Amino acid sequence: MKTKAFSLIIFCCVFQTFLFAQTEGMVYIEGSRYLPLYGRDSTVVEVNDFKMDVYPVTNKEFKQFVEKFPKWQKSKVIKLFADDSYLSNWKNDLELKDTENPDSPVTYVSWFAAKAYCECQGKRLPTVDEWEYVAMADETTKDARVKPSYNEKILSWYEAPRSNENLIGQTPRNIWGVYDLHGLVWEWTLDFNSVLITGESRKDVDKDSNLFCGSASVNATDLMNYAAFMRYAIRGSLKAKYAMKNLGFRCVQDVNEKK
Repeated sequence: MKTKAFSLIIFCCVFQTFLFAQTEGMVYIEGSRYLPLYGRDSTVVEVNDFKMDVYPVTNKEFKQFVEKFPKWQKSKVIKLFADDSYLSNWKNDLELKDTENPDSPVTYVSWFAAKAYCECQGKRLPTVDEWEYVAMADETTKDARVKPSYNEKILSWYEAPRSNENLIGQTPRNIWGVYDLHGLVWEWTLDFNSVLITGESRKDVDKDSNLFCGSASVNATDLMNYAAFMRYAIRGSLKAKYAMKNLGFRCVQDVNEKK
């Protein structure tokens, strides 16, 4: 009897963890070897096959998450895991401000909260290498970095004001079937601080106005690719508890074998 009761408890715990799971809305990414445009000392990296969310996580989806897991609500989150900006665009624990759209990407979310969200779905945050690998594709080419217009288009998106207020799915879908890797919000990665940068870029300064530092270009493999430099610079300036108006996330999932 005790064994059956114990088994039932284990089952309930596992079931509760994956109750929030949403495995739909993902696409299969076939891994390969590639040379990142920034970091890793020009080392070719290998990316294994995985699945990635088609869209960034939305306000509506994150609301469902905090309803099921109250410890991530804005009034209850442990300060170690989120700074004072966490969900600052929400009225309260369960309501967005009237200016926010449920179908816009969730922002003002810390790395800890993003990581917890993905894990509650049986997923995880993408690594830097995985994110960059998918993000170097355009609508027709898996590695669009050879196209002169590719970097210019991304930079024009990055310069657009208040893009975090846009709805998901408004930018072109890339060849993998993924939307909004550029032109909407920056996105958390699992190992966002894995690229070592020097000195001044690690100072505790105002995080919205001092995210980009010249010292972050130390490991650049192509200094002309300023769009890639900007992404790595912002990652290197973050701390895991930061929550910002233009920083969201999406999830990925490991696969055991190719389709």
